Amino acid sequence: MPAPSIPPTAPLTAAAGVLATSFDDEIVLLNLADGVYYGLTDVGARVWDLVGRAATLETICRTIASEYDVDAGRCAKDVRALVQELLRHGLVDVGR
Repeated sequence: MPAPSIPPTAPLTAAAGVLATSFDDEIVLLNLADGVYYGLTDVGARVWDLVGRAATLETICRTIASEYDVDAGRCAKDVRALVQELLRHGLVDVGR
């Protein structure tokens, strides 16, 4: 089943029932719906921080590209893939 499309200007937020906490340089997420823990480090943790601020995919990509000095096209591809994975596991919601 293909992943749903994420509009670049739609706000991304943590899904209800997802708890997050920091341990050193890692963000640990617990999805209460399935009882599974997930870990994000480095750039993934920064993306999660931006999701917590209801940032759009467009804003997240722009922020990551500037903070990590990465090619904008590569950044957009990688961030979209990460957000798709978070969405697939029920960790984020996509607004309209």
